[in-house]
Amino acid sequence: MQRKQKPNIIINNLLITDAGSEGVCIGKYEDRIIFVPYVVPGDVVDVKVIKKKKSYYRAVVIAVHTYSLDRVISRCKYFEMCGGCKWQNMNYERQLHYKRKQVIDNFQHIGKFEFPEVNPIISSELIFAYRNKMEYTFSNKRWLYESEMQDVDAGLVDTNGLGFHFPSMFNKILDIHHCDLHDELGNDIRNSVRKYAIDKKISFCNLRTQSGLLRNLIIRTSSTGDVMVILVVTEFNQEVEGLLSFLKQKFPQITSLMYVKNIKMNSSMTDLVAEGYSGNDFLMEEVGDLKFKIAPLAFYQTNSKQAVKLYEAVLRLADVKKTHTVYDLYTGAGTIALCMAKYAKKVIGIEYIESAVEAAHENATLNHIENAHFFAGDMVDILTDEFVALNGLPDIIVTDPPRAGMHPKVVSQLLKIMPQRIVYVSCNPATQARDIALLAHKYVVKEVQPVDMFPHTHHVENIAVLIKRSQD
Repeated sequence: MQRKQKPNIIINNLLITDAGSEGVCIGKYEDRIIFVPYVVPGDVVDVKVIKKKKSYYRAVVIAVHTYSLDRVISRCKYFEMCGGCKWQNMNYERQLHYKRKQVIDNFQHIGKFEFPEVNPIISSELIFAYRNKMEYTFSNKRWLYESEMQDVDAGLVDTNGLGFHFPSMFNKILDIHHCDLHDELGNDIRNSVRKYAIDKKISFCNLRTQSGLLRNLIIRTSSTGDVMVILVVTEFNQEVEGLLSFLKQKFPQITSLMYVKNIKMNSSMTDLVAEGYSGNDFLMEEVGDLKFKIAPLAFYQTNSKQAVKLYEAVLRLADVKKTHTVYDLYTGAGTIALCMAKYAKKVIGIEYIESAVEAAHENATLNHIENAHFFAGDMVDILTDEFVALNGLPDIIVTDPPRAGMHPKVVSQLLKIMPQRIVYVSCNPATQARDIALLAHKYVVKEVQPVDMFPHTHHVENIAVLIKRSQD
């Protein structure tokens, strides 16, 4: 006997009142919170519930009665499909408001510690074409529009695609022909690669079986004008060489053309090597009067102009003096550490990824900096009492951990070291609030400075300055 399907719950005239941390917005119905994507606070909508939990529902819009005054027309033809720029239909000033509010809410509700009024968020000069790195995926099973479905079986539709993963579908790619976060050159390179590969019948990856030659296309640019293109393939053969040769001839602007062989069942590349085809094996970036070589697979902030503002804010808030020893935890390629070095007595950088530490050493040499020293290894294993005794007690610790925040043992070690000042840089205010709560009995939050690195998304970078409490 077939179960009767429960009717969908429809909520009419729902007022959207807030924006949430996942990029969705929020309304309230009876005693439940309703999470709704692709709306703007101030909208009045009818929604259909698609997921029910005890304290909240997830829903989608089926009708709009009133449009918010903060709503704008999204530029992107893939809006509501791509899932990347969920706030592109909200005016930029309100985006900044809700990002700052996200920091405040996390500090109040997760951290529960005292903190001063949060500074106005540092806005981004560019809100489109601001990304210096874009990673696209090849698939022979792209997302198909309803109008295409009837022609698939007849072989009238090419199912190859190059773009972004469709939300919640690991094996489907949304074929992208124009991305507003990429500059025109980047869009042209991606579209030319797709056309060449289809014309030459080069096989696109099947994400379910992990078969096919072409896996990913990475395009990186720098503020100095460098352009790097990395083709990720399962093997290097004549087809790949033909594609790279085509790119070299068509786009003389490319300063670094590389390929990566990846035969793993996942797309992680931190353990892989980028091979050079033509040009340099690095990008050159500039921050003030410093130059940085960025390796093909190395991390660098993806908004170059905002990265400069972020580092300037960190430097101001650290208040480094010539007598100070500074530890920079999760230093990456040493960007923040080297920015601080000329103002400090000594800077010690610690990073898990060995190749990043090698890059930090190289960048120190490139900039003739001799008072910055870098160490590779797990933070829990490196930051020991013996390490501190050998390298000196830090006056200031700068920490910029990944989204998961700091390991509890690292927090415990900070409480043993007890520097006068901790500057905590985070891309996740929730884990930042959690970690600061563990430090709050010994430290007071002096200043909070959010920075917008990613316009049209809910993501926000945040800097919190912690000062050691007096012993009185």
